[in-house]
Amino acid sequence: MRYTLLLFCLLLAAPGLRAQKSKDARPPIEPRQELRTELPLQYTSSEVQVQPLAEDSSVVLLVEQDGRLTSRPTYSFQKLDYQLRPAPARPLEVPRGYDFQRICAEGTDVYALFSGTVEGTLWVAAYDTRTGELATGEFKTKKARQIHNLTALDGNLFVTVEVNQHLTVLLLNLTTAQFQFLPSVYEPMPARFTLVADSVTRRAELILSETNGFKSRLQLKQLDQQGQLLRSEFVQAGSERGLLDAQLSSGDSAARILAGTYTLRDSRFSQGLFAADLTAGTTPTGQRRSLRFYDFLNFKHFFDFMKPSRVARLRQRQARLREGSDGSRQPRHRYQLLMHDMLPTPEGFVLVAEVYYARYTSGNGAYTALPGSFAGLPYGYGGYGPGGFGYPSRYNSFYSNRRPPSGYHFSHAIVMGLDRQGNLLWDNSFLLDDINRAQLEETVAHRPLADGRMVLAYLKDDKLYYKLVDQTTPSPNDWQVRLRTAPLAAATPEGTQKSSEKTISTYQEHLMPWYGSRFLAVGYQTIRPERGAVRDVFFLNDLAF
Repeated sequence: MRYTLLLFCLLLAAPGLRAQKSKDARPPIEPRQELRTELPLQYTSSEVQVQPLAEDSSVVLLVEQDGRLTSRPTYSFQKLDYQLRPAPARPLEVPRGYDFQRICAEGTDVYALFSGTVEGTLWVAAYDTRTGELATGEFKTKKARQIHNLTALDGNLFVTVEVNQHLTVLLLNLTTAQFQFLPSVYEPMPARFTLVADSVTRRAELILSETNGFKSRLQLKQLDQQGQLLRSEFVQAGSERGLLDAQLSSGDSAARILAGTYTLRDSRFSQGLFAADLTAGTTPTGQRRSLRFYDFLNFKHFFDFMKPSRVARLRQRQARLREGSDGSRQPRHRYQLLMHDMLPTPEGFVLVAEVYYARYTSGNGAYTALPGSFAGLPYGYGGYGPGGFGYPSRYNSFYSNRRPPSGYHFSHAIVMGLDRQGNLLWDNSFLLDDINRAQLEETVAHRPLADGRMVLAYLKDDKLYYKLVDQTTPSPNDWQVRLRTAPLAAATPEGTQKSSEKTISTYQEHLMPWYGSRFLAVGYQTIRPERGAVRDVFFLNDLAF
């Protein structure tokens, strides 16, 4: 009898237990979905490049559609304001024989770059989103080959191109319709570098990674808006460490922090992250005074994707190595990281980096090179290209005798807080749910909140996965919300969907930071409404925290 009574009591308590579990699992903040715009575009017959504008919180689309009557694609610019209300489309007449390559923006001006079938010929469209004015021009460079990056600064375009097995920068002056290859940038392949424009200082910063196969160092070059070299400096580490890739803090301030990844002898993999205060100067031997290294085992959350028992074995191994030597030996890690731009904070800066590994296809089918295995891994980063919606990879890499990867798998993202001298203040991580990409491109987006926390998020199918980061405090990695498809009139003030519409499929979904604490979700969807015909659309969803 008492067992029957116990079972009866448990059954009565079960709903309460489930409710408590559900209540505890509910995130403290959920994104509001108040804005959505749909364009009647099909995934199979169109391409859309999305360019957010920080200047006025608007969005510009470059839409390419198959030309059924003219046998060539048609293009148009379309601007959407901060409430995703579309303005009339602005047709763009692209000459025959030109293919889209890159898009970028400066202020409220948007630039689209096309390459011609005649080698070395480029065509540029400049769209003034305030006035609607559209200017175009052709540049016959003769030498420029593959295009890898596009950056705008003070009305000029900096284009990363290949020339005679070298990587260089082509400056396009849109005012004078002239071009020049910058003599200060001419690196033999394989090479990789990051070129970013700083709108505050009106300077272009180039971070070049150099290696002899055993040791790696970084070279920093600063260019003015006309492409003239202002200064150049090297950053290298002592002992067996080599510096792989880095990001530089932006803005004209007293703090100038360089942060990135470093390696131990093998320049294919990262051993940890480093940070340096470039204003601290160098020693008489040329070493940086403030260069700090943080092995992945120094982080509290880097190995959150592993089981605790495995992390414990890693730390025990590290302790044994150091006890059995002079204290300098440490386990070798085999990770590759894709770094984001540094984000300024009141304390200093935040750096987000995504951990990935490459996938390869053999003659017997597909296989994956996992972290911890050297099988088939290339030197450097692989892959480049539009990357979806105007966000190509910032890294350029080339290798002559190794086959390129067939894709990339992203396991997690690491986020670290630095002070203005490059000291590590805190770290956290965001575990990803089986994310694979054809191109090496940023998957995770992040935005700051008013209370000092951060939101890290990504899209998978028709769901937003996100995490609230409060410095090093642990928090769930699996909070998610489904993208709503109902028109604004069919949604409640909280943004929840009333209709029973169903998303059949989602293609090329991508999440990008917008403005304030808002994200912008974009992609193609096939939607079955409660009544009526199925519709194919290109969507833009606002997600506000």
